[in-house]
Amino acid sequence: MSTGRRLPDDPLQFIQRCLLERKVYWTYHVNMRLAGRYISRDEIFGAVDTYTIVEAYPDDKYLPSYLLLATSPGEPFHVLFAADVEGDNVRVVTAYHPGAEEWEPDLRTRRGKS
Repeated sequence: MSTGRRLPDDPLQFIQRCLLERKVYWTYHVNMRLAGRYISRDEIFGAVDTYTIVEAYPDDKYLPSYLLLATSPGEPFHVLFAADVEGDNVRVVTAYHPGAEEWEPDLRTRRGKS
């Protein structure tokens, strides 16, 4: 696994391709959180065609990361992916159901931000 800082040319396309090709690593954090948040790995893979980028963190600690919204059947959820362009994979950092206290109804805008 690489830890390069290269940004994907098209982050959404890169993440979707890695998911479809199963080039995915699951972080310890997400493995500990998914069951309690009622989001399965199958849901994360199954929502690949619905993802939209909510926020980008190109200078995140280890790798550039992207917060995506999934609008799959059932409850919408956010997934944070770290993009390892040099290693040609993504890492699922966390996933959660966005709450109304932090997110506007569109689930793409944080409350208190313009």
